[in-house]
Amino acid sequence: MIQTKIVSSVWNIPVYTDAGEFFGEVDDAIVQQNKVLGWKINATPESPIFKVLRGARGVIVPHQMVRAISDIMIISKAAVPSVGDRPSVEFEDAFE
Repeated sequence: MIQTKIVSSVWNIPVYTDAGEFFGEVDDAIVQQNKVLGWKINATPESPIFKVLRGARGVIVPHQMVRAISDIMIISKAAVPSVGDRPSVEFEDAFE
């Protein structure tokens, strides 16, 4: 059964990959016409992704990569950038 949540109720919850790795914390949602398009995730210093980002504060995870949201958010491991990954499009272009 699908349950709905208020978007702001998931801010600051921990984010893990479906492989069980800590990823960061939810910072914000990207919403357009009452649809969540993506999530801004802060990479905390405890997160392995923090080293990959090299100074960036976090990443934007498309909503399609979210597997579950409850007390934690679970995202697909495919959403995790690895060293050397470069985005092929600007964020604004990705959701048009």
